[in-house]
Amino acid sequence: MPKRATATPWPELDLAASAAAPLARQLEDGLRGAILAGDLPPGARLPSTRALAARLAVSRTTVVAAFDRLLAEGYLTGRVGSGTYVARAIVRPRSAPPAAAGLSRRGAVIARTRVAGGRGEGPPVPFRTGVPALERFPADVWSALADARLRGMSTLAAGYPDPAGHPALRAAISAYLTAERSVRCAPDQVVIVNGSQQAIDVAARVLLDPGDAALVEDPGYPGARAALVAAGARIVPQPVDQEGMVVPRGRARLVYVTPSHQYPLGVTMSLPRRLALLDWAAAAGAFVLEDDYDSEFRYSGRPLAALQGLDAAGRVIYIGTFSKVLFPALRIGYLVAPSALVPAFTAAVALAGRGSPPAPQAVLADFMTQGHFGRHIRRTRQLYAERQAALVAASRQQFGGLLDIGPAPAGMHLLGWLPAGADDRAAAARAAAAGVETIPLTALAAAPQARGALILGYTGFDAAAIAEGVRRLADALGGR
Repeated sequence: MPKRATATPWPELDLAASAAAPLARQLEDGLRGAILAGDLPPGARLPSTRALAARLAVSRTTVVAAFDRLLAEGYLTGRVGSGTYVARAIVRPRSAPPAAAGLSRRGAVIARTRVAGGRGEGPPVPFRTGVPALERFPADVWSALADARLRGMSTLAAGYPDPAGHPALRAAISAYLTAERSVRCAPDQVVIVNGSQQAIDVAARVLLDPGDAALVEDPGYPGARAALVAAGARIVPQPVDQEGMVVPRGRARLVYVTPSHQYPLGVTMSLPRRLALLDWAAAAGAFVLEDDYDSEFRYSGRPLAALQGLDAAGRVIYIGTFSKVLFPALRIGYLVAPSALVPAFTAAVALAGRGSPPAPQAVLADFMTQGHFGRHIRRTRQLYAERQAALVAASRQQFGGLLDIGPAPAGMHLLGWLPAGADDRAAAARAAAAGVETIPLTALAAAPQARGALILGYTGFDAAAIAEGVRRLADALGGR
């Protein structure tokens, strides 16, 4: 004979005919929750469908439907001639600490690592960095190219992407870098990624073991540092002077640099320093990540040749992105790797998500090969030179010694130097309260800085917005 079930207090079940879920679903969810919570323990006998329908003032059909679903899922068992019972095999889930407590050591490091260097969210306000002139992007041209690609899309093009990237885009990037940046590469050395941040992350995972030393510029780009930390690297800050990053003397596995336009100080690495860095890398067996994040925007003369073009030992991985020259939401960047490393980089991209969507890559390839990319760069280069001049002119009128801003030959931001002894983090906080977005220089540095400064992006804002931003910033700093 079946074991007699003990009397069990019946849980409170609140069913509402006005709720979005049907009554049967409400009853099913309520019983399931009571079983998992232990309010209906294993072996407990349930009332008959008729009795429960009367108790809950619902139709018997509603109760039968809920019981049938729970019987099918294994929460209940039915015994012929005896009734319906909570299954004895039900094991209540154990209570557990919050999910964050179960992170690995590396996961915990990743969770507390900041990627962006103070960049805010929402619509850009002066003087957010890295913002292109989105209103000047030729959206009509891009839309026409996208429409043409979609109309002609084959079944093959709609399948999974090549992890290394769309062949036509890899060829277009190779041709562009060879002509404009003196990068030495064939199309099959180009690997497409979802922006420069993923390029750094992929390079770190391919080239570093946990505990390996990775050198970073100090002050420097926090996104690179974050990716290296996430890979388990031991970060070694390297000072930056007027010739760029100081060449290391010890050994390391990898070094991250921005030689064409150092972020955030804006200096260019000198030729002797570049040659010395490459010599050190070859001797130390180290790899150099060259992030060429905004080299298109040089306002006097041609952009400087890339460090990669000087590399005869195959130690440089060149990184570029279209986020700043076109628009950030495009999420297309690239890396150029020595041929022997391309299979590993391609595999890492495949493991991270099979590669970037092919349709935007194909549109970008058309945009480049048909000459639209070059025209857009020329137009925005002129525009950004004008916006930089507007920022410098407005600053000289408003700041009166509170912030020293001078012109720069390249880039998308300027540094505003505070008086000696001034706290740039406090100044940035006052600016934020006034609706102005800046980044304090000390937030990007591990070592103490001789002088505080605010980093001001200007490329995404017209002259009127720049003037208003300068006025607000001057008020925040005590200029009025």
